Amino acid sequence: MCLSAEVSFAAAAVLVPAGTATIFGAIRSDVRYLAIGTLPLLFGLQQFVEGLVWTAGAAGDAALASQYSLVYMFFTWIVWPIWVPLSAYALEAGARRRILIPLIIAGAMLGGLQYLPYFAHQGWLTTSFFQWSVRYQDINLLDALIPRAVTYAIYLTLVIVPFLLVRDRDVKIFGLLVMAVVVVTYVFFSYAYISVFCFGAAIVSLHLIYMVWHKGRATGSRDAAQPGGSCSRTL
Repeated sequence: MCLSAEVSFAAAAVLVPAGTATIFGAIRSDVRYLAIGTLPLLFGLQQFVEGLVWTAGAAGDAALASQYSLVYMFFTWIVWPIWVPLSAYALEAGARRRILIPLIIAGAMLGGLQYLPYFAHQGWLTTSFFQWSVRYQDINLLDALIPRAVTYAIYLTLVIVPFLLVRDRDVKIFGLLVMAVVVVTYVFFSYAYISVFCFGAAIVSLHLIYMVWHKGRATGSRDAAQPGGSCSRTL
């Protein structure tokens, strides 16, 4: 992320176990929240990979840093624009759910167009290191067709709007938190936007951990209040 390998590994150390526990919490309370409850774990894995990018850069191993950067960008271009609308889809029903289907398809198309050319064109993804940030510089396939700003606008739509379409208030709050990260990244860290944006989104995913566990406790309280308490589940 935007500080050091130690900070990236520390973020991963928090998010990976907490995210794993959140997955089990979603399974126990409401499986509709399983996909969105997986996000903190995925963010944690991405932060761990960026820690490896940092360490490879510090060791002067450009080839290894490049390989880890490809893994990092897999999360950026493939995982987030597909998994975000997919997780929102799992939470919704009716007309709103149908709206999310084109977003899932668009996320897959955008991710493929942006990520796969890295393997066909050497030098389309380069990584450079500053004192407090990692900068991923890339050439996008869509650069020949539309301005880079439009590509990023489409990307941000795919990773923010699905949360805002969900009826659940806590999910909407998470979408607004991600929007705030976008604004801060654009204003203060545009030179390392990919790294800082993903780290910021990883931090605010702690809200998802709280959300899933809060809903799990609420479900448990309702079950306990039913006649027969928790024993009614086994009848």
